[in-house]
Amino acid sequence: MCHTNKRMSIKKDIKAESKRLFKTWVKYRRHLHMNPELSFKEMKTSQFVMSILDEHKISYKSGYCKHGIVAEIKGAGKGKLTYLRGDMDALPIREKNDVSYKSQIDGVMHACGHDVHTTCVLGAAIVLNKLKSQLKGTVRIVFQPGEEKLPGGASIMIKEGAIRNASKAIMIGQHVHPPLEVGKVGFYPGEYMASADEIYLEILGKGGHAALPLNFIDPIMVAGQVLTAMHTIVSRYSDPKVPTVLSFGKINSDGGATNVIPEKVTIQGTFRTMDENNRRHIHKIIKQVVTNTVKAFGAKAKLKLKVGYPTLYNNPELTHTSMSLAKDYIGAQNVVMLEKRMTAEDFSYYSQMMPACFYRLGTGNKRKGINAPVHTPTFDIDEKALEIGVGLMAYIAAKTTEL
Repeated sequence: MCHTNKRMSIKKDIKAESKRLFKTWVKYRRHLHMNPELSFKEMKTSQFVMSILDEHKISYKSGYCKHGIVAEIKGAGKGKLTYLRGDMDALPIREKNDVSYKSQIDGVMHACGHDVHTTCVLGAAIVLNKLKSQLKGTVRIVFQPGEEKLPGGASIMIKEGAIRNASKAIMIGQHVHPPLEVGKVGFYPGEYMASADEIYLEILGKGGHAALPLNFIDPIMVAGQVLTAMHTIVSRYSDPKVPTVLSFGKINSDGGATNVIPEKVTIQGTFRTMDENNRRHIHKIIKQVVTNTVKAFGAKAKLKLKVGYPTLYNNPELTHTSMSLAKDYIGAQNVVMLEKRMTAEDFSYYSQMMPACFYRLGTGNKRKGINAPVHTPTFDIDEKALEIGVGLMAYIAAKTTEL
């Protein structure tokens, strides 16, 4: 009976604190939104976070990946270790919203909600710190730079030792989701988001007068053959059970005109999949297809396959546990099952090293016209999501340290 009362008490207290400090969360989020910083340049954002942690006497270590921070809250009893992660960087987008908290940095905007993520984990740290006498284990809060840019701040934070005792820990991440109405959250167990690799290809031919094709090697024609061959890779060489995408978004020639064959064509694209073995296999096939195709036409190629973020894997047991806790906190009717996404996230690095759960926070409000997608100049949120975002992260963290 005492355990049940304590469980009800910490949920009640987290809800009360998250609601009582709602205006503080809004103030934090608006400050961050007005002062966005690009990937790996989050100096002022980091300083702001540290000033709040200092104000609440929350211990932390800084300097990871230049501007990264790991705060720690130790509970009064013995329990497990849970990490919470929030990313801090913004995007090179000029904001078009006409709001009082509009970005003050021209051409830079929190268009992916990282101002919300930072606010939510900062708020969770404050709430848990106030209630640490009820906390059994330890919660570490990761404020991470550079999610939007390769190689990803997560990979650097890991290399620099920011994540300790990973074999005995779990990690929870949260991301804004405009399609989901405020008040709701969504989960997906298993492979949730794709790996993402970048393809940079140069086709090298021999240019000259377009009326004399016998004397030259046309890199535009060869590029067309390469693209055609590459588009058969997914249908013929990839595991059909694994979601996979191979797309090309840019092609340019170095010189050329209506009557001039250029020397070089450059192609850029992306390869995404949800299985690491399939990923490595397709990397080999891409190289073979490029090499053999250009050779057949007497051209040459320079291929750079830039390996990006791995597959984001939501540990099924932890995800189902987190879903149950979410239902307990906000009601079962407000917890939904998501679909897989072929977008990528560097939270995936954490998910490859420890049990992790990355879920979505509803931030949309169609009635108020708040539903613009992320990575657009009109993205915004219904700020009521901040109260839920802070409270739910704090609750999941507190309860998973008891498991």
